Amino acid sequence: MSYTNKLKIFNDPIYGFITIPNEFIFDLVQHPYFQRLRRVSQMGLSYLVYPGAHHTRFHHALGAMHLMQKAVEVLRFKGVALSKDEETALYCAILLHDIGHGPFSHALEQSIVEKLHHEELSLLFMNRLNLELEGKLSLAIQIFKGDYHRKFMLQLISSQLDMDRMDYLKRDSFYSGVAEGNINSDRLIQMLNVVNDELVLEEKAIYSIEKFLMARRLMYWQAYLHKTSLVAELMLIRVFKRAKELLQKGTDLSCSKPLKFFLQNRIEYSDFNNATLDQFAQLDDFDIISAIKVWQHESDFILSSLSRMLLHRDLLKIKVSNDKFEKESLTPLKQKLVSIYPISLAETDYFIFKGKIKTLGYNKVIEPIKIVKKDRTVEDVVVASDQLNSKAFSKPVTKFYSCFPKVLTESSK
Repeated sequence: MSYTNKLKIFNDPIYGFITIPNEFIFDLVQHPYFQRLRRVSQMGLSYLVYPGAHHTRFHHALGAMHLMQKAVEVLRFKGVALSKDEETALYCAILLHDIGHGPFSHALEQSIVEKLHHEELSLLFMNRLNLELEGKLSLAIQIFKGDYHRKFMLQLISSQLDMDRMDYLKRDSFYSGVAEGNINSDRLIQMLNVVNDELVLEEKAIYSIEKFLMARRLMYWQAYLHKTSLVAELMLIRVFKRAKELLQKGTDLSCSKPLKFFLQNRIEYSDFNNATLDQFAQLDDFDIISAIKVWQHESDFILSSLSRMLLHRDLLKIKVSNDKFEKESLTPLKQKLVSIYPISLAETDYFIFKGKIKTLGYNKVIEPIKIVKKDRTVEDVVVASDQLNSKAFSKPVTKFYSCFPKVLTESSK
């Protein structure tokens, strides 16, 4: 009689040892849907800027579960009642919260499956797993959807100070080397409590929260929206736009069967069934890289050029400004490019384009971070803090960009 020890431990560079709390969680981790996350990068194409940023969604999901274990321990110690079923459901929900991410995470979120966010795909995967596991994920799904009566449980998974954000800031900071993103997750978790069914933090955590919010803001501009990462992702999106266009015209492009399925078919939420989900479950970063390696040799100039530029990190030039780029400012560049590249004026949109990026440091309206004071009154962190400027921190920051081939600047010298 063989026996498999399912109470494994993972050696994590951030937290040390991460333990699998029970056999059911082990079975989830072992499922092919979850193992796929080993092949989905956490930070998209950020490794083109930060060479160490090769960590995966698998790393992140386990890290978030580890923080959830700590949170459950702290809340129980402070008298918050949590049943064994609720505890396991919280672990399942946080473990599976990103299972719907496609290749390169956010980079191709709207390119492979249009008008469908990864949270919706995660829910599709969870529902499918729930059927396989005879309803054992029902409570986790309730919590994930916000249908469970204990509101604070969803806040632990999805809010402005959840286990998801605590892990990805600390993890992405570590692997990218962007020290400004490092946070004290241990301190934040030790300060957690529940008041009137809402997740709160004790008043003495105020400085740790300020650091957390500032770290998140800095990570967005220094890592997630770094201009080189941004232009690489925009180019990857255009590679797939061109590939779809060529396939629809009858051009045969070599790539994996699951990838070709999504390139040839316009798939929306209503189109997802078990067969479609199985196709998506076979997609990961390797499908994309393999396709681009082949497409760099295609006869189509646009597809081959963009693919080659990505592989060799010979990216488009990107300019970022606080002021909007006018559409007319791109016209001379486009006219010049058609004299250099064998493309039409309309096709210059693949190489010359503009847009905007926007972030919000803190949202005062949607799930504000609550502080519980010594007199048991609860207030918004920006009210309780003597450092956070409510108006400045809650105001969206918008920046504008324009992209064009470097050859245009070189030829003008």
